[in-house]
Amino acid sequence: MIKRFSALLSSSLLLLCTAAPAATIERNICVFDIAGNVGPMMTAMKDWQVAAVGWGLKTHLRAYTNEAVAAEDLKAGVCDAALITGIRGRHFNKYTGTIDSIGAIPTMDHMKILLKVLADPRSADKLTANSYEIMGVAPIGAAYLFVNDRSINTLAKAAGKKVAVLDYDPTQAIMVSQVGATPVPSDITNFAGKFNNGTVDVIAAPLVAYNVLELYKGLQPDGGIIDYPLLQLSIQLIGKQGRFPEDIAQKSREYFFTNLDRILEQLDKESEAVNPKWWVDIPEKDKREYEVMMHEARQQLKQQGYYDADMLSLLHKIRCKVDGSRAECTGG
Repeated sequence: MIKRFSALLSSSLLLLCTAAPAATIERNICVFDIAGNVGPMMTAMKDWQVAAVGWGLKTHLRAYTNEAVAAEDLKAGVCDAALITGIRGRHFNKYTGTIDSIGAIPTMDHMKILLKVLADPRSADKLTANSYEIMGVAPIGAAYLFVNDRSINTLAKAAGKKVAVLDYDPTQAIMVSQVGATPVPSDITNFAGKFNNGTVDVIAAPLVAYNVLELYKGLQPDGGIIDYPLLQLSIQLIGKQGRFPEDIAQKSREYFFTNLDRILEQLDKESEAVNPKWWVDIPEKDKREYEVMMHEARQQLKQQGYYDADMLSLLHKIRCKVDGSRAECTGG
């Protein structure tokens, strides 16, 4: 009896060891990285690619230096998923596209809370829309105003100046026009060049662009970076709905959040690369006025259909959780 049991057990173990592994699916991932295959986005996605193997997902990464092409290839089915900016991603999912709304996320502490909420399985329903699914969100830093004349340190002084705006995001042109400045349609591939050669006077950019896009050239000799973050920018992995099992999509979202510290460490390194001489302080009084102005702008853009009301409500709750003394939280 014992011999028969041992033989049966050995046979069972052999079957387990030789059984075919769980089915693995293969998908194509398009990655926008202005530096191409050796850039920071591709480097981060290669780590994600290794982790995805453990979820039963084999991926083929393809780098794009032109974000518009990556987005179009996602629509066309060339990509099963694409890593693009949240502003561009607003066309796929307005809820997560509203993360990048003006003034809605004052600091990275606010962003951390939001990303934790989005990684929770209970948020999954909000992350699917228009046949696309958000499979991860990560910060790429706050956007600051880079000016070629450091005296442009108030909105009033921006009147009459030329400001580069992303041609696929009408909210930027609306806000620039409201302060009396002239919007100059641009895209991610050429806005830095326009600033560096003097075609425009002002751009908004994250600090990671300072070295990569050589923005210090446009700052010379008398320019500056206004020390007031306009918004927190995000990068988002957007997949075609149905091309990824839900458990894989959820694991991907959780991966993005659990690796947040590594991203923040890199963002800190990039900010340290900025020469301190370029920073331009603005009075606290002006900052409070900007908060009110940006609140009004968000409400206007919500009414015009550009921003998602549910995301704006969530971001309002987060701001008040971090700082309950804000005027919007006290009714003052």
